[in-house]
Amino acid sequence: MILPSGSALEKIYGESTESAKRFQSLAENFKKQFSSDEMEFFTSPGRTEIVGNHTDHNGGKILAASIDMDTVGAARPNGTNTIRIVSEGYGKQITVDIDKVDSVKAGIGTEVLVAGMVQGTREFGFQVSGFDAYVSSNVIGAAGVSSSASFEMLMCSIINYFFNDGRMTYPDYARIGQYAENHFWNKSSGLMDQMACAVGGPILLDFAEGVHYEKVEFSFKKMGYDLVIVNTGKGHGDLSEDYSEVPAEMKAVAKELGAERLCESSLENLLEHLPQIEEKLGNDRAVLRALHFYEENRRVEDAAKAVQDQDVNALLQILTESGNSSWKWLQNCYTRLNYKEQKVSLTLALTELFLKEKKDGCCRVHGGGFAGVIMGIIPCAYTDEYVEYIAKYVGRDNVYPMNIRQTGAVHIEK
Repeated sequence: MILPSGSALEKIYGESTESAKRFQSLAENFKKQFSSDEMEFFTSPGRTEIVGNHTDHNGGKILAASIDMDTVGAARPNGTNTIRIVSEGYGKQITVDIDKVDSVKAGIGTEVLVAGMVQGTREFGFQVSGFDAYVSSNVIGAAGVSSSASFEMLMCSIINYFFNDGRMTYPDYARIGQYAENHFWNKSSGLMDQMACAVGGPILLDFAEGVHYEKVEFSFKKMGYDLVIVNTGKGHGDLSEDYSEVPAEMKAVAKELGAERLCESSLENLLEHLPQIEEKLGNDRAVLRALHFYEENRRVEDAAKAVQDQDVNALLQILTESGNSSWKWLQNCYTRLNYKEQKVSLTLALTELFLKEKKDGCCRVHGGGFAGVIMGIIPCAYTDEYVEYIAKYVGRDNVYPMNIRQTGAVHIEK
């Protein structure tokens, strides 16, 4: 078997020793499962949302980036119409008959997700045939760094490489992943997770008209800070209702403004008609969430300028404001279904106490929220101290200093 080249691994991971061991293990397990030395290698990262919390589904803007946790796979076409996937830590082989995806019922599970991606690939005019894949991931599951989108984008990179001659674009990848989640998982997801995993590096996203993105030159490390993701100890697999209510409530306000999505109206229009909307909807939270949308869009624009100007103080202030808005206006730091459990809020409070003492850095809820993880932007001089501090409350295995990675979902050259 021929493994990924050292230069390719260096480009993706910044080293080629530990990553080579990982792909050696991947190749050996593929051969064990599928009795073949012939395989190609693929990688797809997780993602971090820097600013732009819950804006994509209403045509908003986001500054996001891929991270140095990823899902990797060894794969080959198998000449049939059956997809066979073995995933480390998953109890059984995932098998999907491409000819029968129409009959797959919406629900949960990886088989359902893969079936949805097959159907989505066809819906968007691309080809898909059977393949075998062995998959391994170190992206934190059910914790807000998009392990599911990372897996979806890995599948897209495999399908693109083997069956579509590289014709699929990153927005195509994202739409296929979103289709699978919306139509097969019954999850009202936007496109941010998939785009941030697919493209790689920091990107500025705008969903007002389709999917527009541009790469941004940016690194917390170069500014003197570390990105630290903290898993607060509660997953979010059972919070679909909480997630779905956010876009639904925002769109209910948009409808009262004569629009389908909030991006088609304005903050000024909302403020002008707020009393009537409040009376009509009888839902103050929906109005608060709409106010969050407009202010968060502004913050994304301000953050992009701060990054361009290398103004770290301005960026930290913007991220702090974003986190406060998510906590108070968007209200996605705990689920109303179990309001006594507030692991995200508690971990934020503990982190704020640490940062107050240091007089530097910031923190905020990360990703979809309601449970899962927070993001800390910690001065490099205090990162080790913060890790030890917060580990006392959440456990060392739940604290992840990480870096922004420049490579998205790709086939790896041998």
